[in-house]
Amino acid sequence: MQAITVILIVISALFLGGCAGNDADSLSGTGTLEATEVTVSAQAIGLVTALRVTEGSAVRAGDTLATIDAADWRLQLLQAEANLRAAEAQLKLTLEGPRKEDIAQAQASFESAQADLARMEELHKAGTIPQRQLDDARTKYTMMEQALGKLKSGSRPMEIELVRARRDQASAQVASLRKKVLDCIVTAPISGSVVNTFVETGEFVAPGGAVVRLADLSTMNLVVYLSETLLPNVKLGQRATLTIDAYKDRTYEGVVAFISPTAEFTPRNIQTKEERVKLVFAVKIHVANPDQTLKAGVPADAIIHTNTQIQAE
Repeated sequence: MQAITVILIVISALFLGGCAGNDADSLSGTGTLEATEVTVSAQAIGLVTALRVTEGSAVRAGDTLATIDAADWRLQLLQAEANLRAAEAQLKLTLEGPRKEDIAQAQASFESAQADLARMEELHKAGTIPQRQLDDARTKYTMMEQALGKLKSGSRPMEIELVRARRDQASAQVASLRKKVLDCIVTAPISGSVVNTFVETGEFVAPGGAVVRLADLSTMNLVVYLSETLLPNVKLGQRATLTIDAYKDRTYEGVVAFISPTAEFTPRNIQTKEERVKLVFAVKIHVANPDQTLKAGVPADAIIHTNTQIQAE
């Protein structure tokens, strides 16, 4: 009888101990800290002229990480800018139309051709010039008449659109080459620390080639897995506290930032074989790490306070 009593006490203790971490006001879980990492790639082709950072360097968003030789792109840009100036000048001339001097000159040429034609017709009637000479005079007269008419009427709408399209094409070419020049300066998209460098000064890089990997250590992520029965108690914005083995007497503040909408099998690396068949939901917690004492890859224990709600980051 005493043996049965002892067994019942042990079973009760185990049951209460397993539920101690998950009550009405809090839920507990364990996971591995992760940092947001970004691989910065080259967008231009060329030789790396300088690598400004090393592994472990702290950078701010916008800082220069590396530079790529931009000499060829700058020469092409100068040519494109000259083409753009020529296209803009041509468009301006087209919109302004012919000058008065041009019209007066065309008018004088037309009147001269008209007088020559009249004289040639009289000479042809008299039989003193051949038909070919008369035809040449008529051709010249027609050409002068058309030229004068075109100057007086100005450019047609389609001609203006054609010149404007050439200007726009030249402008787009300049913008594209200016971007190429800027792309030769590889900058940090986020603030953080340099985790890896993939190139050295003097190496050749192509668009898409990895240059540097950055990690944002100011905010860490911890993913814990909760069963379906506990999921209704978890809401976005709930407060969470974290602890790690390295600082047992210190807690870190976090907030529930993501709740997976789909179930998955319990990850193999943190659960026993029997528990792998259970479906769970991933819950991500954002943890502020201003002094960067939290490191990626470190295990952490989290308690989600279901009775508190703060604004999610």
